[in-house]
Amino acid sequence: MKLVMAIINSDDTRNVLDRLARRGFSATVTSTTGGFLRVGNTTIFCGVDDEKVEGVMGVFRESCPSRIQYVTPLPPVMEPGEVHIPTPVEKHMGGATIFVLDVAHFEKI
Repeated sequence: MKLVMAIINSDDTRNVLDRLARRGFSATVTSTTGGFLRVGNTTIFCGVDDEKVEGVMGVFRESCPSRIQYVTPLPPVMEPGEVHIPTPVEKHMGGATIFVLDVAHFEKI
């Protein structure tokens, strides 16, 4: 058995969960924040049999497109009187970061 742990953009959550459910996979979802821009993410945990891992991975590949977004990073800490003019930064958003972990024991109570 494997645990598929995927960190995805929050905008893709509903699409991923719908596709997982239609294919018979159950998942646990938690909201997370992280990275350079402190952007909202969703972490999805899905326990599957070894032979079904590719099916779950396919759902993430189909549902989590990468896209470019322009964002303004948080301003640096500055001394009084200094001026900082924020410049938008091009950032690749979306996609997924996926970990597939071996599960030593699973029990559903």
